[in-house]
Amino acid sequence: MLRNNIQKVIEEAFRQGIAEGVLPDVPIPASHQVVSPKQEVHGDFASNLALITASEAKRSPRDLAGCLAKILEVNPLFHKVEVAGPGFLNFFVAATWWQENLRTIWGAGDSYGESLTGNGQLVHLEFVSANPTGPLHVGHGRGAAVGDSLARVLKAAGFSVETEYYINDIGNQMRTLGTSVYLRYLEHFGHDVEFPKDYYQGDYIHDIASIIVSREGNKYLDTPLESCLTSFIDTAVEIISSDIRKDLEEFRVHYDNWFSERTLHDSGLVDKTISELQDKGYMFEEEGALWFKATALGDEKDRVVKRSNGVLTYFASDIAYHRHKLERGYDLLVDIWGADHHGYVARVKAIIKALGYQEDKLQVLLVQLVNLLEGGKIRAMSTRAGEFVTLREVLDDVGSDAARFIFLTRRCDSHLDFDLDLAKRQSQENPVYYVQYAHARLSSVFRNAVEQGISLAEPQDIDISLLNTPEDIKLLKQLDALPCLVADAALALEPYRVSYYLTKLAGQLHGYYTRHRFITDNPDLTQARLLLAHVTRIVFRKGLELLGVSAPEKM
Repeated sequence: MLRNNIQKVIEEAFRQGIAEGVLPDVPIPASHQVVSPKQEVHGDFASNLALITASEAKRSPRDLAGCLAKILEVNPLFHKVEVAGPGFLNFFVAATWWQENLRTIWGAGDSYGESLTGNGQLVHLEFVSANPTGPLHVGHGRGAAVGDSLARVLKAAGFSVETEYYINDIGNQMRTLGTSVYLRYLEHFGHDVEFPKDYYQGDYIHDIASIIVSREGNKYLDTPLESCLTSFIDTAVEIISSDIRKDLEEFRVHYDNWFSERTLHDSGLVDKTISELQDKGYMFEEEGALWFKATALGDEKDRVVKRSNGVLTYFASDIAYHRHKLERGYDLLVDIWGADHHGYVARVKAIIKALGYQEDKLQVLLVQLVNLLEGGKIRAMSTRAGEFVTLREVLDDVGSDAARFIFLTRRCDSHLDFDLDLAKRQSQENPVYYVQYAHARLSSVFRNAVEQGISLAEPQDIDISLLNTPEDIKLLKQLDALPCLVADAALALEPYRVSYYLTKLAGQLHGYYTRHRFITDNPDLTQARLLLAHVTRIVFRKGLELLGVSAPEKM
C-alpha cells in the first residue's frame, strides 16, 4: 500500500534529519497521518508531520516542512515535494512508480487488495437474525448484503471472521405464530374463526397450514390449542427457517453458525447470568418485577428482565447471548440491527460493561429502511399485516447482483431508495450495470486480441513507460488505491466504500476507453495497454467479489 509506504519514508526521513542535525530530536507523534488531498493540484498524498511536531520542536511548521522536503525530494519515489499552507507536505509520486505498480498487481493476482491490517483479530459478526415468523423482506436483504460484504472486507483486511444468525425461536412471538397457523388450519376445514388483527396475516401462514394438512390431515381438528400449539410452532419455524436459509444462499450470504435462542434457556445460561448479575448488584426488584440497573452503566433508563408474572423478557436472552459471545473469546463483536433497534444500543453496551468488558468490545451498525420504488411509487411494507415485499420477490425480479450492489451503494445508516425499474435497466444510470459493463468491456478487449492473434507478453518484457498519458496515470493511481481502500473500509466497518470505489474506477475506465485504443498499430504500446487492461480487470473482479457480485465476461 503506497500510502503506508510513504508514511514510513517520511518518518525515516525525519529520523535522518535528526541524525544529521537539521531537525530537532523529538519523537514522531502517533497522530502522524498521510492522506490523499481532495484536490489533485495538491499532489497525490499529504503529510501533517511538520505541523504536529512544531510545538515540541519549538520551530515553525513551515521551517520543519522545508527541511523535510529537502531530504525527501531526492527520493526517486517522488516527482516533486512541496510545502503548502501552514506547513503541510504535499507529495507528487513519480510516474515510474505508478507504472511499475502494474507488475505488482499482476504478481498479486486475485489476492490484490488484501492486507494484514487486522493482524488476525477474531471478529464475531451477527447480522439479519430476523425472527422466524415470516419470509425475509427487502429490509432484511439490505442487512444481509451489508453483513456478508463486511465479512468479506474484514477477511481481505486480515481479520479472522465468524458470522452468525441468531434465531429468535422462543417467546410470545412464537405463540402468536403458532396460533396464527392453527387458526388457518381450522379454516381449511371450514371452521369459522375469529382471526385477530395483530396475528400474522400473510399468505405464507395459509401455506404453512396447508402443509400441516397434507402431513397430518385432520389430526388436530378437535385438539385444544394448548395441546398442539408446540407442534404448530415447531412446524412453522422449521418451514420459515428453511425458506430463510434458501433465500440467503441464493443471495450469496454465508453463515458459519446458526444460533438458537432456545438453547440459552435450555442450558440454564439465562437464569445463571441473571443470578450472577444479581450477586454483582446490577439487578433490583420493584413492584414484583426484576430490573437491570442499566442507568448505572450509561443507559437512559433501567430495563425489565423478568416481569411481575415471572415471564422473562427478550432482554434477558440478550444478556445471556452476549455473555455467550464474549466467553467464546472474540476480540470484537459486531452486531448489525435494523434502525428501529437504535434504542437497544445503550442497553446492550451496558450489558457488556456489567459483564466486566470494555463497551467498545461491541460495535453496533444500524441499517436504515429501504424504500422500494416501482413505477415511481413506494411499495408499503408491514410484516404482521402481510403487506411487504419479500427478498425472494426482489431476487426473482432484478437478481442477486443488482440487489446486493444497490444495497451497498450508500452507508447503511442512510435511507435508501431502491428503484426496481432502474435496477433492470441496461444503462449507465444503473450502478451495477455500469460497473459490470466495465469488466465486460475489458474482457472484450482480450477476445478481440485473440481474434487478431495477439497474446499478452510477460510483464517484465513490456515497456510500461509507454503508459504516460494523463488518462493512463489517473487510472494507475486509482488501481493502487484498492488495498488502502479495503483496509480503511474494514477498520470503519463500511463496506459501501467498495461500491463507491468501483463506480469511480468504472467511470475512469469508460472515459479511457473512449479516448484510447487498447489494440493499436504499435505492438509495444498494444502490449502496455493490454497489461493495463488485464490488471484493471483484476481490480474489478476483486472489488465485485468483496461485494458478493459477479464479474461477467459478456453483457
